[in-house]
Amino acid sequence: MRNPVKTLAAAGAMAAILGAFAVVPGVAVAQEQQKSAAEEGKEIAFDRRKGNCLACHMVPGGESPGNIAPPLVAMKDRFPDKAKLRAQVWDATQFNPLSMMPPFGRHEILTEQEIDKIVEFLYTI
Repeated sequence: MRNPVKTLAAAGAMAAILGAFAVVPGVAVAQEQQKSAAEEGKEIAFDRRKGNCLACHMVPGGESPGNIAPPLVAMKDRFPDKAKLRAQVWDATQFNPLSMMPPFGRHEILTEQEIDKIVEFLYTI
């Protein structure tokens, strides 16, 4: 006959080991589900109800882009100062009163956080 104390201890140890393995995949899945600010910015920029950048701009990775605005490429070279790029997205009419680009920040089309995420995305292209 087996010793019940040893059997219980072995069962407890096995449960602890299996429990540890069960947590590890959950952590990995949670980390994979977290998106970077640039990834979220891309989603906002491509969302027709939000940024809708593709309506006017050619953006790498975008489908059916518009062509009435400059292509969004080499953004770090074009805007070495990230604050100026953010200001452009916030209200392009500050720099060009005739700009057709909507003033996303001034008109509260996008939140400050959404604009920050779009800028992070633009800095990746």
